[in-house]
Amino acid sequence: MNESGRYASFNTNDFLAKVISLPDVEKVELQAMLDWLAGYGADEQGGVTRLLYDRAWCDAQQALAVKMQEKGLTAEFDQSGNLFGTLQADPDSSAASAHDLPIVTGSHIDSVVHGGKYDGAYGVVAGILALEYLKQQFGAPRRTLQVVSLCEEEGSRFPFAYWGSRSITGAAHLQDVRELQDAGGVRFEDAMTQAGFGPGSHYRAAERKIGAFIELHIEQGQVLERLGHSIGIVSAIVGQKRFSVTVSGEANHAGTTPMIWRRDALAGAADMISAVRRIALQAGQPLVATVGQIIPDPGVGNVVAGRAVFSLDIRHIQQESIEQCWKQMLEAFTTIAEEHQLELDWEEHLSVAPIAMNAGIIQDIQEICIQEQLSSHTMASGAGHDSQIFQPACPTAMVFVPSSSGISHNPLEFTTEEDLMRGFRVLVRLLYKYGYGS
Repeated sequence: MNESGRYASFNTNDFLAKVISLPDVEKVELQAMLDWLAGYGADEQGGVTRLLYDRAWCDAQQALAVKMQEKGLTAEFDQSGNLFGTLQADPDSSAASAHDLPIVTGSHIDSVVHGGKYDGAYGVVAGILALEYLKQQFGAPRRTLQVVSLCEEEGSRFPFAYWGSRSITGAAHLQDVRELQDAGGVRFEDAMTQAGFGPGSHYRAAERKIGAFIELHIEQGQVLERLGHSIGIVSAIVGQKRFSVTVSGEANHAGTTPMIWRRDALAGAADMISAVRRIALQAGQPLVATVGQIIPDPGVGNVVAGRAVFSLDIRHIQQESIEQCWKQMLEAFTTIAEEHQLELDWEEHLSVAPIAMNAGIIQDIQEICIQEQLSSHTMASGAGHDSQIFQPACPTAMVFVPSSSGISHNPLEFTTEEDLMRGFRVLVRLLYKYGYGS
């Protein structure tokens, strides 16, 4: 791969001669493997709940390790719990070099609570099957190819997202997260150790260098479906900030405390949440701000809340707009707290800058879509992804496929087999180009 992130040549005829059977052979297995993986963490709501280091997550990662080996890949965990499947380069290849870093594809297998079976999992399953197909059809590559099942992206259990990709790139280390606690008071490091990972395990350290990262993912939005495109080529990923905002007042009797003398933390938090919506609407598209959780204390119907904690998520394609929005919201929160005679505190859990994807790989994807006669759309991603963590460390790109009705993080999350297959074909061709091209 040259400085632009592209290979100079690509043996298209060799590939096309063997790719004819790919749709019929792989489509059924792709869907079947997604259904199989969704069985790990299947919940009563019809979705998937698979949180970092919990039992469902452990079982899924271990099952994927076995699956990788069955598909002819070498499976290896690291201390964070990331799982790599490797298709090793032919050591006798004239193009092979000890200095060539592997080309990596994949995504994450953790989910939100009651999530869908495609988010993250699609990229992992497609990556495993793509490497199996390439090995069967073309043998060992000129350059090592890997698929990674990242241990965590969502931040659903602990207040820290992208642990998998951050630990690989060195953007975060155990000391940054070890004391974090989940809702049950379990420490991050204890959960990691109980799952069999961490510095005391026999696995290698997580941090490593890779040559490029390619992530295949469902869109999780409505753009591709509404515009009638088969493939989304991600140009950039939005930046985001996540906070926990704590409002403290005085718990008191709901019947004997006059309205004018109350220090009602929940009422103050409600006004703050209204301010979030107002400020976000004033800022206009593409800024979005979300309060997805509020926890009152003591949380009973006949007691004025003495404390309320709510989440805040702010996203935009420009960092300056994120900072300006947060500044305005904080000023509004402070004013509301003073009016209600409340105390205000906040903690920032995540700050990720917007980032552009690699131009060279984007161009290669565009060319593949033309060759495959697939309608594509270049677009920014409004959702955060591991690719934004990898891009500062190596050339990175993302490929989207449509999400039915734009639904995601929901048991109703769905992508048709035809759309899954179109994304799979793009991934296979891209990996062939980078792994087998001269």
